[in-house]
Amino acid sequence: MALRSILALSLAAFCMAAPPAQADLSDLLHPDTSVFFDPQDGQFDLSQWLLDRKGFLPVPIVITEPAVGVGGGMAAVFFRQSLAETGLRKGPSGENVPPDMFAVAAAATSNGTKFGGVGGIASFADDYWRYRGGIGNVSANLDFYGLGGPLDGAFKVGYNLEGWISMQQVLRRIGTTNWWITGRWIYMDLSNSLHTNLNLDLPTFAFAQRNSGIGPTLEYDSRDNIFTPNRGWNGSVDATFYDPAWGSTHTFQAYRAHAFMYWPVADNVVIGGRIDGRTARGDVPFYMYPFIDMRGIPAARVQDENTALVEAEVRWNVTPRWGLVGFVGAGRAWGLRDTFSQAPTAVASGGGFRYLIASRLGLWVGVDYGHSQYDHAFYLEVGNAWR
Repeated sequence: MALRSILALSLAAFCMAAPPAQADLSDLLHPDTSVFFDPQDGQFDLSQWLLDRKGFLPVPIVITEPAVGVGGGMAAVFFRQSLAETGLRKGPSGENVPPDMFAVAAAATSNGTKFGGVGGIASFADDYWRYRGGIGNVSANLDFYGLGGPLDGAFKVGYNLEGWISMQQVLRRIGTTNWWITGRWIYMDLSNSLHTNLNLDLPTFAFAQRNSGIGPTLEYDSRDNIFTPNRGWNGSVDATFYDPAWGSTHTFQAYRAHAFMYWPVADNVVIGGRIDGRTARGDVPFYMYPFIDMRGIPAARVQDENTALVEAEVRWNVTPRWGLVGFVGAGRAWGLRDTFSQAPTAVASGGGFRYLIASRLGLWVGVDYGHSQYDHAFYLEVGNAWR
């Protein structure tokens, strides 16, 4: 789970948090529940409690991804400053500096997938520098649907990935703008095995265990809110080069370009747009090929050398507290199996609801239902659904 997702979940997990350090026995026996309600409208709201909280915060993790089944876990998140203190920190372009936070997490799902790891995000030097990273151990049970023709969409083969994953990023702001240049290192040491006796005619490099890639990212972020944006856009262009010179078993490259855009078309209506393209070249392990990532399509279900998708979302705030969401998207995967024009179009759509759980933070939470020609599922959403 991404660190930003853990942060957002922590904001919704008030009921499992430890009391503030200064609390005495009377606070524990007779807690002040008024901090969980907005004094303006009297509705359930976590703003006051969250803005003053710092230190360790236990966080429940809920997993609804159909590729691995339902599941859950727990994270312990440490905030160096309270969000109220963080809000006093302004970056060079006038935006709020995100809080420094660190987490330890573990989770498991119904199909036997397990994960545990540590990570953190932090800013330095008046927010001209940032760090994002983590390391974890995973045992993931997934399904492989074939590349380049060994299998077709009607069949699947189970496989397991087990080992260590590390992602480290250092970001440098360009001047006083919202542009960032990033140096990134991704390292994976994953044993992998297909649960079949069939000869799938995959090359030896497809089963590479050790992948080590470095590369740059150019990133822009002008969103008005990192949790549930109403305007602005966020995007990046990424390139990662895997090579034996820095520890990879084989040589290959991975690229991604994406943009998430938000427009307030009325006082209570926000339209979002997403474009996302990914590609891989060289001696790519079968589990490292890009796949179409949309609600309603299981992870790694539609996979090939190249993927591209577009998606639109509308959020209608029916009341100041409650909202409805509708979304639709389409994408294709091509390269080894089909050309772009030959590849089938994967279409996913759905809807859900939102509740403004922290008004002063602009954080909405809710549940979405997504479906496609491949599958359907419910998704717990905390903040923005796009990653």
